[in-house]
Amino acid sequence: MTYLTADIKEDLVQTAHALADAARGATLLHFRSAGLSADSKETRRFDPVTVADRLAEERMRAILAQRRPLDAILGEEYGSKAGTSGLTWVLDPIDGTRGYLSGTPTWGVLISVADDSGPIYGLIDQPYIRERFEGGFGRARVLGPSGEAALACRAARPLGDAILLSTFPEVGTAAEHAAFRRVADHARLVRYGMDCYGYALLAAGQVDLVIEAGLQAYDVQAPIAVIAAAGGIVTDWQGRPCHQGGQVLAAANAAIHAEALALLNP
Repeated sequence: MTYLTADIKEDLVQTAHALADAARGATLLHFRSAGLSADSKETRRFDPVTVADRLAEERMRAILAQRRPLDAILGEEYGSKAGTSGLTWVLDPIDGTRGYLSGTPTWGVLISVADDSGPIYGLIDQPYIRERFEGGFGRARVLGPSGEAALACRAARPLGDAILLSTFPEVGTAAEHAAFRRVADHARLVRYGMDCYGYALLAAGQVDLVIEAGLQAYDVQAPIAVIAAAGGIVTDWQGRPCHQGGQVLAAANAAIHAEALALLNP
């Protein structure tokens, strides 16, 4: 783990908020605008990218080039840039572009800072609602129209009383979907289509589990930092670190994490 002084941590926090402010402006320029279109990154399925995705990441990278030029960058739209500081900014300018295109306010901007151990600080920002969830360096809070509030995941309760979120009903491969259904069939309530906002709700104590598969590093690193700061747990479906993406099991506490893990791996 990289040693960081209090001054460096404060600079990282201020830089992250500057990135979020820039991405918020860029994404709101186009959200719910007439004629917004998208290209697809894939030919077999619709994997959209818009002018707002690209603009938001461009603006964030420009700030990093000025404020943190020695740090590495991993971004969804423009890939990797090497660095020498031992720190990497992991950026998803719009997590949930399908939701963005649909006009739903469940997409968000994901910003995190990682060292060789994984993410150490992160933001989940929902520009339209103007909610920003922050976690790391002793911070666990949400800033929004209602003011500031502490983030804290839910206390333990049985899976039969739990709320489970996932973005897509068709989770990953057929085998992964079957494993997800084993957990979903025991939960009290299952909801879909939340994108990164589902992880924010977990950190805010509103839900108990988020289970997904097929994710990338830029999809998960900010949620990992925010949820960990709020007292939750994020691993893969075998209980291992998942900051490089893949399968993700985010849980409000150790008890429900263990219960879900047992059903994912009978």
